[in-house]
Amino acid sequence: MKLVPYWLDTAEPSGDYRRTPVPENVDVAIIGAGFTGLSAALEFAKQGASVAVLERHTVGWGASGRNGGMATTGLAISFSTAVKRYGAPRAVEMFREYNDAIETIEKLVHDNGIDCDYKRFGKLSLAFHKSHYDGFLKSQELLANLVDHHVKVIPKSEIHSEIGTDFYQGAMMDPLGAGLHVGKFVHGLAKVAVDNGADICENAGVTELKKVSGTVHDVHTTRGVTRAKQVLVATSGYTGNVTPWLQRRVIPVGSFIIVTEPLPEDVVNRILPNRRQASDSKMLTYYFRITPDNRLLFGGRARFALSSPDSDVKSGEILHQAMTQLFPYLANVKVDYTWGGLVDLSMDQMVHAGVHDGLFYSLCYSGHGVQMAAHMGKRMAHYMAGDKSANVWEDLKNPPVPGHFGPPWFLPFIGGAAKIIDRFS
Repeated sequence: MKLVPYWLDTAEPSGDYRRTPVPENVDVAIIGAGFTGLSAALEFAKQGASVAVLERHTVGWGASGRNGGMATTGLAISFSTAVKRYGAPRAVEMFREYNDAIETIEKLVHDNGIDCDYKRFGKLSLAFHKSHYDGFLKSQELLANLVDHHVKVIPKSEIHSEIGTDFYQGAMMDPLGAGLHVGKFVHGLAKVAVDNGADICENAGVTELKKVSGTVHDVHTTRGVTRAKQVLVATSGYTGNVTPWLQRRVIPVGSFIIVTEPLPEDVVNRILPNRRQASDSKMLTYYFRITPDNRLLFGGRARFALSSPDSDVKSGEILHQAMTQLFPYLANVKVDYTWGGLVDLSMDQMVHAGVHDGLFYSLCYSGHGVQMAAHMGKRMAHYMAGDKSANVWEDLKNPPVPGHFGPPWFLPFIGGAAKIIDRFS
């Protein structure tokens, strides 16, 4: 069993950027070589700006290479919750932004010839409780009436048409959800960005940001200093003490994944006959899909803990138990990959993007970052160029997490509360 992300292990690197010099001056410095940073770099480069992407590790090392490979519709909160919280017009705008985000990925893939197994298989949301199924029915009605967006709700009696388990109380299927090989996608983005003139500097961790004036900063890295007219922070769940104001607003939560050995076609057809991107309605959610080479990827918030080799192994064992609870016929299937990574949650489970004290940022994708990160990279390039309409999240309040000044000491308490909610909701 490999303790590395399947996506990165099965993708060809786009290049070796560990020795790319850190330029002395750039128009834009981007911290983080994931979907947000690389998408922004590509867009800036197309605008004619000089741009350097500064990455502590390597391309896609963080959340962009550690996720489930799903680009799906909908916010991290339910649409009905969004309507209650923000009102119908604003909720509709936010929902459509996620649909636009999938379109952004599709356009990036097609326009740049990125071979990453991108396909719209559809998204399958699975009801853990009967009350969650009732919520699907309400969402179906609201989406049709307010957004003209149509999903199919599937009762428990018909659920085997979509999934080979009796564990859930029904499902909701959205045909617009997509899946892709995120390792190939992130390296494809990197190559296109470099081809368009961007610099990617790996092994160049940012150690300090010194504000010069306005949005101008001296960005200190482990491989040199660059003066940037603008800086974009795109560090997701790995946001740290270099940007303390942002760190206080990001809740880094471990999300863990296992990937099986390749499975026979008949077994794959039993698990997910239509190859949907699937996730359930628990707070401690499970999410799963079939990989391009017929493996089952199975992930979730197995433990409210950070990722480390020991933590990943323990979480992998929990996920294996969960997988075989859902699919008992996989009990003897070998697990080839186990890994973990950090999801960047916010207090309100919403995207937060904008500018604070001259520093631009786009963070807090709350487990829905594949599509939204790639989308917001492009959006932030336009926002930073002066188009305020490019950032639909700008007006959201972004309060700090009470008592959060460094390592997330409160995760076990969140995990305990989530278990109680999952049991009784």
